[in-house]
Amino acid sequence: MKKITIAIDGFSSCGKSTMAKDLAREVGYVYVDTGAMYRSVTLFALRNGLFNADGSIKTGELRERMGEINISFKFNAEAGRPDTYLNGELVEKEIRSMEVSAHVSPIATLPFVREALVAQQQRMGDEKGIVMDGRDIGTVVFPDAELKIFVTASAEVRAQRRYDELKSKGMEADYDDILKNVQERDYIDSHREASPLRKAEDAIELDNSNMTIAGQKAWLLEKYYQAINS
Repeated sequence: MKKITIAIDGFSSCGKSTMAKDLAREVGYVYVDTGAMYRSVTLFALRNGLFNADGSIKTGELRERMGEINISFKFNAEAGRPDTYLNGELVEKEIRSMEVSAHVSPIATLPFVREALVAQQQRMGDEKGIVMDGRDIGTVVFPDAELKIFVTASAEVRAQRRYDELKSKGMEADYDDILKNVQERDYIDSHREASPLRKAEDAIELDNSNMTIAGQKAWLLEKYYQAINS
């Protein structure tokens, strides 16, 4: 059976990572969470004082220190998914915090950050048999991917999902703050100069606002089998 590249793009908190992980596990592919990579750079910047008091980024300093940032993934057998490591440290919980969420979009707009991470992502996909999710996978990272999915859902639904996720992990969460963050990230992601979030012309759109996990999984598997048999 031939191996393909699967690119899943879409707005924040619409379940891209969950569906990508499940699909990769189901078909035996490698999964890469590109959002976690940008969150890891953001965590590094926060920890190293690379934000000014007004929230702006110390761009020159971050550019100089990009070589110090090593991001890797290790499969967590107990959780059934990869965990994110920043310079050898497990940071899966830290990168999902609201503080990181509030700062990640400006980091992701920086061309030198995107260039560095896109190069890493493309190397990961050299052998195909990979599922990658993010904002620009089907348009920039893998424009020739055999299967491209663009996921969307209403901002309110996505905010509720993010709220539920944080509460389930025992983390503090405020729905109104999360909704505002989701809306701000949508605007920044769609309007940035470097690799803005947009649907690739050949991507299949999935609005999962009212879909069950099981229904979504069945839909994705159907599209996968159509792609490998075409």
